[in-house]
This record gives sequence, C-alpha cells and structure tokens, in this order.
Amino acid sequence: MRKTNNTAKQAMIAALYTVIGFVLAPITFGSVQARVSEALTLLPVFGIGNVWGVTLGCFLTNLIGLATGANILGSLDIIFGTLATFVAAILTYLLRNIRFKGMPILSTLPPVIINAVVIGWELCIMINGSFHPVIFTAQAISVGVGQIISCGVIGLVLVRVIENNPRLKELIEK
Repeated sequence: MRKTNNTAKQAMIAALYTVIGFVLAPITFGSVQARVSEALTLLPVFGIGNVWGVTLGCFLTNLIGLATGANILGSLDIIFGTLATFVAAILTYLLRNIRFKGMPILSTLPPVIINAVVIGWELCIMINGSFHPVIFTAQAISVGVGQIISCGVIGLVLVRVIENNPRLKELIEK
C-alpha cells in the first residue's frame, strides 16, 4: 500500500510539473525562459522519493514540448534538460538540512546553477551551432535569472507553505 501511495504521489508531482509547464508554455520554453514548474525541484527537501516525480515531470514536459513544437531545444532538452533536473533534485535533497532562518536556501542553488549551465549550453548550441563563450554566458545568465525566480522565490514560498500546513507536509513527505 505504501509503495502504491508513493507511486501515485510521484505521478501527481510529474503531472503537476507538466501541467504548469504547458499552461505557462510561452515562458517555459525558449531562449528567455522562466520554467515556473522548476519550483517543484525543491520538493526533494521533503524526501528523496520526490526526485522521481520532478524528473518524470521534466522529461514529459520536454518530450511533449518537442512533439508539439513548443520546445525549441528538441531532443537535446529531453536528454540533458531532464538529466540536469534529476541531478539538481538530488543535490537539493542533500542540502535540505542546511537552513538559514529555517529556510533551505542552499537547496535552491543546484537547480539554478545546473540549469543555467546545461540549458545555457543547449541554447548556445541551438543559436550558434557550436559553443561560443559570449553566447553561452548570455544564455546561462538568462536561464539563471529565470531559475532564481522559479526556485529561489516561488520554490521557497512553496516550501514555506508546505511546512506551515501539517496535512500538506504529511502528504508530500517521504
């Protein structure tokens, strides 16, 4: 029963990530982006199992984005974007207990930094056809700013809301 509940929870996280991604598609994909669904990469603060829901949600968003033509990065994003979110979610989990004024501030850094570098690289390759340091830097900064909004602001608000709601916290933990 517990395994079934966890599987259902991860499927709900994946579905939520995907729905948010497509409702906000104009800012989810592109050379200037703020993927608001990336705020969910902070859910591993509540348990390692949440890594799978976030990763699956990213994969589905990237896959459906490719199929619909919304994802300009194509198959690169399915592989590298999903891998970036997976690694960031694991690191978020590992940093969960380092807190400032009760908030897991350091847990926001992996999704911001990793996605800035990986997605910045993807965008650089797509725009220029090969790596170019200036284009990469501009794209990485652009993605990083979007990730700061998604993870550093919205994600931390999400963590605070969950932590202040015992029923919600019980639902999302483990």
